[in-house]
Amino acid sequence: MFDILAEPNRRAILSLLVSSEQSVGEIERRLRMSQPTVSKHLRVLRDAGFVESTVAAQRRLYRLRPQPNMEMEAWLAPFRRFWGRHVDALEKHLDKMDKTSAVKGKKRQ
Repeated sequence: MFDILAEPNRRAILSLLVSSEQSVGEIERRLRMSQPTVSKHLRVLRDAGFVESTVAAQRRLYRLRPQPNMEMEAWLAPFRRFWGRHVDALEKHLDKMDKTSAVKGKKRQ
């Protein structure tokens, strides 16, 4: 999963598909990538289960599949809790430092 998401063009494609389904041509234009490049990355994403496609007239429309994202979210949850506590503690410490600096600044004036 992470090997697939490590590629910047694939992440850009997934970011586009968050808002709505897109055709290959729309992805090409919005990301300024060639058709073969877009198709290659879409094939990798489709084979890994991140996206699915439907045919509408002459176009193939791609959209996100929620399942892999839900699996990744579940895997990341404990790490978010861990880092959340540390970030909260850092924020409190920085706030305390700001207040201390403000008080020292007033004393100098």
